[in-house]
Amino acid sequence: MKIQQDLFNIFGEEHDRFGFPDGISRVTAGHGGEAILICGSEKTALLDCGMAYCADTLVENIRKELEGRSLDYILLSHSHYDHIGALPYVKRAYPEAIALGASHVREILVRPGARKLMKELGETAREQYAPGSSFEILTEKLAVDEVIGDGDRIVLGAWELLVLETKGHTDCSLSFLLEPDRILFASESTGILERLDYVHTPILKSYEDAMESFKRCKSCGANYIVLPHFGMIPQEFNETYWALYEAELNEKMEYLGQLMSEGMTEEEIFERYAKKYWDPIKAQEQPYEAFMINSRHIVKVLLNTLRKQK
Repeated sequence: MKIQQDLFNIFGEEHDRFGFPDGISRVTAGHGGEAILICGSEKTALLDCGMAYCADTLVENIRKELEGRSLDYILLSHSHYDHIGALPYVKRAYPEAIALGASHVREILVRPGARKLMKELGETAREQYAPGSSFEILTEKLAVDEVIGDGDRIVLGAWELLVLETKGHTDCSLSFLLEPDRILFASESTGILERLDYVHTPILKSYEDAMESFKRCKSCGANYIVLPHFGMIPQEFNETYWALYEAELNEKMEYLGQLMSEGMTEEEIFERYAKKYWDPIKAQEQPYEAFMINSRHIVKVLLNTLRKQK
């Protein structure tokens, strides 16, 4: 099975995962989080930026799609480097664009340690996805200009983006519901589709928050769901997706609970988890080092949840 086909063409060639309405386009430049440009009748918004190493191509993609229009907003779904690493380069190209994110993103991005880690991860990604490149990984313009929160609306003209707080993956994760079309741009708190029968549940901060986010997104009445690191799923797959998310999370909890009942240490459980859930498919979207960092957080969160449930 070809990895690219397994990850992206799981619904067959007849499904266009970026078949958005006119005015919405994918401007993603490389591996990492997707970057989606939304051009409303009055304002424009870029949802996430992707990784830093391919930022020049991202900026060029944005310029082509804007066709002379300005970029008004940059929406940050959360603080991770694979989603906002290219923010400094977008801000350099469009200095008047307003970066919008959760208050916790603003707090994180002023921490020297957080910036240092993002630079290191950005350099690791550059080495993996662009070997031989000397492209500088910048962090000085990683900042939130204005804080947005649950229930806020970003007016683009006839289109409006409703901000949904969807914690779980991080404490700063946001989803966006585009109205009146009711297109949900979901956060990683509600999963990443990796196969037709498997949804990865990257809960790094809170199981309880993730379940609340899952319930909220499931019930928000979205006509279309755009998933991080994938794109739009077929409309008829919406309910199946939510069922897969819940089933996979329950299975993961049972698996870790079984390992815990066998008397394993947390380190031993982590090693078993990493071996079970690492797949070469993941390497297309994140370096192994990033997977291991995230996996440690997932194991800790879910084990703590299991202990509290006893």
